[in-house]
Amino acid sequence: MSALFNFHSFLTVVLLVICTCTYVKMHFPAILEQRTGFRGFFWKAARIGERLSPWVSLGCLAMSISILVF
Repeated sequence: MSALFNFHSFLTVVLLVICTCTYVKMHFPAILEQRTGFRGFFWKAARIGERLSPWVSLGCLAMSISILVF
């Protein structure tokens, strides 16, 4: 089943995109400096990861526990 149709998989993909974009922006800021277009989506995901990092980390923790248990 596609990750778009399964809500649990969709949340996992969204959290992984946010965490990956934040990591890339911290190490290679020139890659995500464009704020519009296709790469602008990844810039926005990195910005969410920077500003909401406690909530994103709690979401990652909850998602990892749910994946391991269920």
